[in-house]
Amino acid sequence: MSDAAKLPPTEIRVSPDRRTLTLRWSDGSLDELPAEMLRVLSPSAEVQGHSPAQRQTLGGKRDVKVADLRPIGHYAVRIVFDDGHDSGLYTWTFLARLGRERDTLWQAHLAELEAKGIRR
Repeated sequence: MSDAAKLPPTEIRVSPDRRTLTLRWSDGSLDELPAEMLRVLSPSAEVQGHSPAQRQTLGGKRDVKVADLRPIGHYAVRIVFDDGHDSGLYTWTFLARLGRERDTLWQAHLAELEAKGIRR
């Protein structure tokens, strides 16, 4: 997603099994983001902390699902997960970045889990 990432997606939907969030952007591109990835990379202070040193590495979220989506103005969505987490505001720009860098971010997360001995 390019500069249009600041615009809301033209479509946002959750898969029937609640494990994937799909976003269609104004340029026609499509991002499919797993609920597990959205949960463990949440932009919330609970996960990201207030500085890089406070960032939390989350494991045990393999089976997490999207329970609800709550629009926040024209710039973001609050994703409610079935484990109760709902404090992350996922801006369109952040979601576009997750889509663009999905493989790199996911591999880094898996490597961090392994290095810390945390089960996925």
